[in-house]
Amino acid sequence: MSESEYKVADGAGKFLQAVKDGRRLKDAEWTNGRILLSNKRIVLAGNDGKRNLPLSEIASLSGRYDVNQTVAQVSDYVSIQMNNESVVLLSLGENTEQFESKLYGALLDQTEMLVKHPAVQGGVVQDESFERARIKVDEDQLSVAMSNGSFVSVELDDVGSAEAASLEVQGEKSPVLKVEHTVDDTSVQTYFSSDSHTCSILESLLSKEARKSQGSVDLSETEKRVLMALYSGVSSFEIPDFLGMDVDEVESIFERLVEVDVLEEVRKRREVSMKTRGRNIASEAINEE
Repeated sequence: MSESEYKVADGAGKFLQAVKDGRRLKDAEWTNGRILLSNKRIVLAGNDGKRNLPLSEIASLSGRYDVNQTVAQVSDYVSIQMNNESVVLLSLGENTEQFESKLYGALLDQTEMLVKHPAVQGGVVQDESFERARIKVDEDQLSVAMSNGSFVSVELDDVGSAEAASLEVQGEKSPVLKVEHTVDDTSVQTYFSSDSHTCSILESLLSKEARKSQGSVDLSETEKRVLMALYSGVSSFEIPDFLGMDVDEVESIFERLVEVDVLEEVRKRREVSMKTRGRNIASEAINEE
């Protein structure tokens, strides 16, 4: 390694090329070996020699590529899509998730981006401008240090959506990632802008987290009205008067929504806050109005 290169992670595992130049390899087989991650590349070392995957050539970390039954039987692996439309799968057993987190860190840590926070708060567009910021990936959050001295923490399990867009940023059309999360129990959107490669990697990370909370739940129109009110910033104690509903009926709806993992109970008698799934449902319901 050069003086500017340092090791981030190192362990035994297995790897496989699932896609080569855009073509799925149905006869692909796992190779056992050593997987080393530095701040510049991934080194795959097996009996047939070494292979380098430069971090600068990684396009995204995508979903599963079960090209055959051998791959499908492995419950946890990282899918790395390269710029040349090849896909390499890495598995380190029970350490796979930890390796993936360190890989995102190697790809994104200390990256300078333009960040607008909050761009939207409680469904209302805010008059904020894009500020320079540096980001850091921790195991459970994305930390954003703004140039104005403020600090934004995006809890990974709190991400409701991560939507790619092209918006005008400081006078130029630029890639932007719109990220929905919460600050003090209020739904906000933070906008991240950078080059397309950085935005794609960040989208891979945050979309993966958002998908965990997007399971469908069948709700009544009344239950959706309660969620929309909470999403808009009405406190749980104000819901009965705000919607003209009986207190006992609202309490019953809260209990039902806690049971289906849409709300979480803060304390008895009865204060609740929205979970990520609830914000997704409320946002969809508002858009349908």
